[in-house]
Amino acid sequence: MIFYKIFHVLLDAGPTVMLPFMIFFIGLIFRLKPGKAFKSGLTIGIGFAGIKMVIALLSSNLGPAAQQMVKNFGIHLDVLDVGWGAIAAITWGSPIIPILIFSILAINIVLLILKKTETLDVDIWNYHHIAIVGVLTYFTTKSVLLDMLATLTTAVVTFKLSDWSAPLVEKYFELDGVSLPTLSAVSSLIIAVPLNWLMDRIPFINKIHIDMKSAKKYLGLFGEPMMMGLILGGGIGILAKYDITKILTLAVNMAAVMLLLPKMTALFMEGLMPISEAAKKMTKEKFKGRKFLIGIDAAVVVGNAEVMTTGLILIPLTIGLAFILPGNHLLPFADLAVVPFRIALVVALTGGNLFRSLVIGIAVMSAILLAGTNTSQALTALASSSGINLSMAAGALISTFAGTSLTVSFIIYEVFIGNLVITVPLFIIGFAAIWIYMGRKEKKIKSVPLEEGAKLN
Repeated sequence: MIFYKIFHVLLDAGPTVMLPFMIFFIGLIFRLKPGKAFKSGLTIGIGFAGIKMVIALLSSNLGPAAQQMVKNFGIHLDVLDVGWGAIAAITWGSPIIPILIFSILAINIVLLILKKTETLDVDIWNYHHIAIVGVLTYFTTKSVLLDMLATLTTAVVTFKLSDWSAPLVEKYFELDGVSLPTLSAVSSLIIAVPLNWLMDRIPFINKIHIDMKSAKKYLGLFGEPMMMGLILGGGIGILAKYDITKILTLAVNMAAVMLLLPKMTALFMEGLMPISEAAKKMTKEKFKGRKFLIGIDAAVVVGNAEVMTTGLILIPLTIGLAFILPGNHLLPFADLAVVPFRIALVVALTGGNLFRSLVIGIAVMSAILLAGTNTSQALTALASSSGINLSMAAGALISTFAGTSLTVSFIIYEVFIGNLVITVPLFIIGFAAIWIYMGRKEKKIKSVPLEEGAKLN
């Protein structure tokens, strides 16, 4: 009971407080001296606080501008994007959440012991991305068993996607010894990997390569990240029909985001390095060189210039897409500012190719819009049953760019509310096939130099 109360206090404090505690204890497990472990945890906490502040700057400035663009485009849809925060609140407020959180922790430990994952997921705050699948499954089916199975299935898929994408994280973002088990980021790979594979095999398309290095070469100063932020921020301000003062303010703030996020990420990694080195040393001695990956929030990669540039371009495209996409009823709103999170690993997969990232990004956002539309009735009913009324008008429904709108979450939710005799075997066969294929791929990756082998496709 005491442990649970302490755990709940840390959860209430959020990741900025929870993460230093988790890193401190992990440091002790990997035999770091207490003082060094504490310093690492605190440095990581400060780095993450910095990342959060810069993202808050992004959201507070970009969010209203994006919402104004929605109004200017004249989009009238009956499902409102209320933001991931509202859905997280619904998830954390569920009476079954303690069971689900400890179940996710337990399955992570079991998989580590059985050598079925390399990811030690310390990003407990973001467990809500996994837990919402179980919460909504329980609300729909009233089955505790299906609720647990849906949650654990989502957890396993998340950990494996983190394992498989770790070479991308190491190569592209230069983050060694970490993975990104944030479902809102890794989920996009379900669509991105096959599309990237397909584009590799289409003549002419496979020759198109536009990246930030090319931009810097041809654009000079205007190819710099902060200048790209300035230009894109100003462009969004114009589309929002801001006055000149607000346009300039938004432009400078977006330039600040592009410049500051990488610096905060560097501080985060400074704190993580002693943990990573200690983990490598201990695993080499005790586990015959077995590799462990520290699972952290995908926020650490959002500051990448290519990610931010792609995300900022995708925001107005997503608004336009909502208007023309057949079957969509979801009005992009509160979550427009977090689009960079949804395509961060897409950018890594394409090697920073802006053309491919945008094409795949449009496909990813299309899937999110349609899944969000499809699950909006259940999500709205869940919110109402929790005493949270987020409807904007009579008959209006709610959704988000998170929760069961994410491709992985949506698939698993549909599996466990559908005809189990059909859906469960099909899912098991499909995921098992991917697991076997990726297992063979990992062996090839380990047998060649990183620059050649760190690809998923």
